[in-house]
Amino acid sequence: MKTYQGSEIRNVAVVGHAHSGKTTLIAAMLHAAKMTPAQGRVEDGSAATAYDEEEVARGITMQNAVAFAEWQGAKINFVDSPGFHMFTHEARAALLPVESAIVVVNAQNGVEPVTERVWKYAEEANVPRIVLVNQMDHPKAGGGGGLSAMLEDLHERWGRNCVPVQIPIVDAQGFHGVVDLVTMEAYTYTPGGDGHGKVSHEIPAALAADAKARHEALVELVAEGKDELMEEFFEKGTIPEDHLIAALHEAIREDRIFPVLFASGLANMALDHLLDFIKVYAPAPIEREPFPVKAVAAQAVSANGAEAEESAATRKVDDNEPGALVVFKTMSDPFAGRISFFKVVSGCVKNDATLENYTRRSQEKFSHLSIMQGRKAVEVSELHAGDLGAVAKLRDTLTGDTLGVKGAEVQVELAAMPEPAMTYAIEPKSRADEDKLAPAIHKLMEEDLLIRFFRDPQTNEFLIAGAGQQHIEAIVSRLKKRYHAEVTLKAPKVPYRETIRGRADVQGRHKKQSGGHGQFGDCKIKMEPMPRGAGFEFENDIFGGAIPKNFIPAVEKGIQEAAARGYLAGYPVVDFKVTLYDGSYHEVDSNELSFKTAGRIAFKKAMEQAKPCLLEPVMKVAVEAPDEFAGTLMGDLNGRRGRVQGMETKGRTTVINAEVPMSEMLTYGTQLTSMTQGKGSYHMEMDHYDVVPQPVAEKILANAKRPVEEEEE
Repeated sequence: MKTYQGSEIRNVAVVGHAHSGKTTLIAAMLHAAKMTPAQGRVEDGSAATAYDEEEVARGITMQNAVAFAEWQGAKINFVDSPGFHMFTHEARAALLPVESAIVVVNAQNGVEPVTERVWKYAEEANVPRIVLVNQMDHPKAGGGGGLSAMLEDLHERWGRNCVPVQIPIVDAQGFHGVVDLVTMEAYTYTPGGDGHGKVSHEIPAALAADAKARHEALVELVAEGKDELMEEFFEKGTIPEDHLIAALHEAIREDRIFPVLFASGLANMALDHLLDFIKVYAPAPIEREPFPVKAVAAQAVSANGAEAEESAATRKVDDNEPGALVVFKTMSDPFAGRISFFKVVSGCVKNDATLENYTRRSQEKFSHLSIMQGRKAVEVSELHAGDLGAVAKLRDTLTGDTLGVKGAEVQVELAAMPEPAMTYAIEPKSRADEDKLAPAIHKLMEEDLLIRFFRDPQTNEFLIAGAGQQHIEAIVSRLKKRYHAEVTLKAPKVPYRETIRGRADVQGRHKKQSGGHGQFGDCKIKMEPMPRGAGFEFENDIFGGAIPKNFIPAVEKGIQEAAARGYLAGYPVVDFKVTLYDGSYHEVDSNELSFKTAGRIAFKKAMEQAKPCLLEPVMKVAVEAPDEFAGTLMGDLNGRRGRVQGMETKGRTTVINAEVPMSEMLTYGTQLTSMTQGKGSYHMEMDHYDVVPQPVAEKILANAKRPVEEEEE
């Protein structure tokens, strides 16, 4: 395998809406570049970047995958990304190691919800974008409105800088190729061929006038803002081809132009031209802005364990800089173990090198340095600055870690992951499954940073959180297929609470005679409500030794144990104060157990008088969706007993902030997708507890069994 310098490498993320043909497109480009003997297909798992058994079964991409093509002296690394809205956090992560993104648009449907979302991610990451209208061979390509309508839609959404550098050759028989508006050449193809077209200087007569007009528009846009090019343009009426190519390359790199191209991945048409375009116009790693890093002092941890000082800095993508790389993806392979995918930020990484993990303060040996062709590892001797590589079986390294040579410590930060949107309770089916569960889930968490796994201390359930229902179902399926751990998914229990709204003054008396020593405990308490969130407070107001000091903690413990078991429906009682002010004891029969029991009896009597009520957790929710859905979403939140706190506008998007009871949000993710055609997203966090309205409380209590009844049984 040849070694490539940073100037010969192109790193490209392929992003877009689900079913726009991204994985098929990469498979076709690999075949056109003669990297694969046949064109891989998604349906049978033969596509290079569709190797995960769960992805093949579901027919969608769920995590990033890497492949490469060698094309005319350049190495093009592709990062395939998911297009289903639930997995867009992966698409966002795919933008870190690349210098450009191909935004794939379905020729039938045009710009779809996730297309807009990934465009926004690329904009935030300052990644240059190339728009590819795919599936041009489909009979409904153009969506009925034709090329002009599609280009108008792109202009409206992403500005006039979204400009075609090709026009498709389409007639009654369908899509045949493209006209290159830079070189003014026609490329024609045979559907299902090897991907290599015939080049001709003769543009079809029906397209000649349109091609000339669009060529002039492209030249004018490229020349804008560049005085020397404008002068040349006005003087000659055009720009020479070599000047135009260099200027277009620069304009794409600087995000001043978003070129639009046309192709068909499935029919392998116009993909050799796309590979040419990537090689000539996409920025090389050495052209990107230096990586923003946190520079860490060489003596990262002092003798007393204090952390080293960090300072903001940059690291240039250059072989002459100190060696550093960042891990952007981890894959658990049943045979190879943990595989770490990395971007060489600077320097040159050689096979069998020992590098320091700056994040975890450990050393790692890079044995069998490789580049990935989907799941297949191709071993290499070295990788230069800007390249993407992989290595198996690193001891401590995880996604997000920065490694490099000792003494030049820096930290490259990944984009922050969104918070999980949906949580389910997870229950192992057997004891054997329970033993396998934690190790298996932790391996999946290494692959997917959005997964959360924890035990709810209030309900004692194991909870698993993810981006949505399909994300969590895929996790459960992987647990079964890959790690043979079977689990059942259930909606999580809502952690209700109980409290009081009134006061009480009661006596708790416990007396038991059973021959020999008996039991005797007697206490008088006052109970009163406290502000929300105050918890529990116990005050000892005993005078004159009515209860000996050594028995008073037993009364408090009895009350706390009873409060933990609840009164109305078995939920913990919170936000109340108990004052112990009187009682009596017996010299022989009194002991700690007796006073603990007396405390429990007093608590139960006090709850009968103190107007007990249910509390429910209320979530702080932020819903983000296009403006046209704002009214529907607000109506829906009101129907969920939500209180809308305010709205913000961000471009075409509205953010609704609201407080909604947790019980009303358990299935919100699925319904939000339905209401917004997949264009909406939300996140929520616990905010406070509030009293449950009486009609709702009655339904909850009807389904709950009071703990006191259980005790009496």
